[in-house]
Amino acid sequence: MRNFIDKLINGITMYRLITYYLVGLLAVAVVLSLFGMLPFGIFALACSTLVIFVSCLLTNLLFSKIFEVPANIESAYITALILILIITPPTPFQAIGLGFLIWVSVWSMASKYMFAIGKKHIFNPAAFAVVLTALTLNQAASWWVGTFAMFPFVLVGGLLITRKIHRFDLVISFIVAAIVTILGFSFFKTNVFGTLWNVIFNTPLLFLAFVMLTEPLTTPPTKSLRIYYAILVGFLFSPAIHIGSLYSTPELALLIGNVFSYFVSPKGKYVLNFKEKVEIGSDTYNFVFAPDHKVEFEPGQYFEWTLGYDNPDDRGNRRYFTIASSPTENDVILGVRFYPNPSSYKQAMLGMKTGDKIITSQLAGDFTLPKDKTKKLVFLAGGIGITPFRSMIKCLVDTNDSRSVVLFYSNKVITEMVYKDVLNEAEKKFGLKTIYTLTDTNACPVDWKGCRGYFDAKLIEQEVPDFKERLFYISGPHTMVVSYENILINMGVKPGNIKTDFFPGF
Repeated sequence: MRNFIDKLINGITMYRLITYYLVGLLAVAVVLSLFGMLPFGIFALACSTLVIFVSCLLTNLLFSKIFEVPANIESAYITALILILIITPPTPFQAIGLGFLIWVSVWSMASKYMFAIGKKHIFNPAAFAVVLTALTLNQAASWWVGTFAMFPFVLVGGLLITRKIHRFDLVISFIVAAIVTILGFSFFKTNVFGTLWNVIFNTPLLFLAFVMLTEPLTTPPTKSLRIYYAILVGFLFSPAIHIGSLYSTPELALLIGNVFSYFVSPKGKYVLNFKEKVEIGSDTYNFVFAPDHKVEFEPGQYFEWTLGYDNPDDRGNRRYFTIASSPTENDVILGVRFYPNPSSYKQAMLGMKTGDKIITSQLAGDFTLPKDKTKKLVFLAGGIGITPFRSMIKCLVDTNDSRSVVLFYSNKVITEMVYKDVLNEAEKKFGLKTIYTLTDTNACPVDWKGCRGYFDAKLIEQEVPDFKERLFYISGPHTMVVSYENILINMGVKPGNIKTDFFPGF
């Protein structure tokens, strides 16, 4: 069952999964409204959906033209669907109600462009628009998606999303903080169990956690900061929190959390100009980009990359890629491997011409070198999972940072092996020890002197006798990462000494 779920969700991007989830919730709402289980009729829901969608899409298109950036249609879809699910549809043809829908839709899209610093929007668009309309029009979101009738569908789909993006720490921290705060304020006033039931089944607690709290662009970049962010929003989620007559609401709590996230996160987006594509291995290329200004990042981190092109497929026009270049290099390099039947995104990448632009944002990742330079390291790389290690090793070379590093590098065949120039330079500069292996034993060259087959515990112990003293980094296909994580734990390596490369779009 677990493997089936992983196959189901790993084939699509995070954004597309969220879109499907929201569309599914809307479809459920249509059915429930037919049976009178929601506080509005199907015609009102249809009118609200049409008005919000049209308003969001047109506004997004207009502002993308004004600000001269690619229109991210998928983002507009997601925001529109969120608004549909949190604003009770007004009576059809009611001018005030329809005006409210248009107003909130326009501001949700405009906020991404107008309230941005360094080309990065600060606030969750839907939350910002709802707070603004509450202050200006005195009309607020009802968050009708957080009802008992919708609960099972919100829960099941939300768990799939959280599993996809590996953000259970964020979601659980928020839910626990919110429940503890609400129960704390109501402990001596109301029935505790009744309050708990109501919080879980009749509030937007889960929807906010699964969909809006986890929005990558407004979430802190590292695990510890994400937990602080979740606790802050969870605390403010309680309606008992107020300053005078201004009471906290789910959307206001999220906006305050967004401000915190902004101050602790890397700032801005970058517009990169495509320079060249260099083949470095079989079906593997370095994509070299020139940034519009210096790109600040740590070796091993990743960006979200948005590429403007027509007719994207189900996987959309955004991807997460680990940066292969070092911060010491002027150009930004992506190492990308292409497989049969590539996505429309990768086809567009292959067709890029000199001067074409790509937008990067949302720098994040804990898969970085330890601050303690005396800490001994082991890198386990599978295939194109070598890219974060290329960034780290190149940085160590360029900064004359001599650390004790052992690299285990696995590929199916020798033609897939890349970045040997950097690895050889590191061997000379600071003594990097690299153990190569080819997993297709029938395709090994006659003169191959490396290992054959998959690395195992015996080989790791043999090559790294002091393995229990070292910090392990694993990067590669998901199955490989999970497999070696289990091997290391069985060898007695502490879980805290194992770091795995993961990003939400995987």
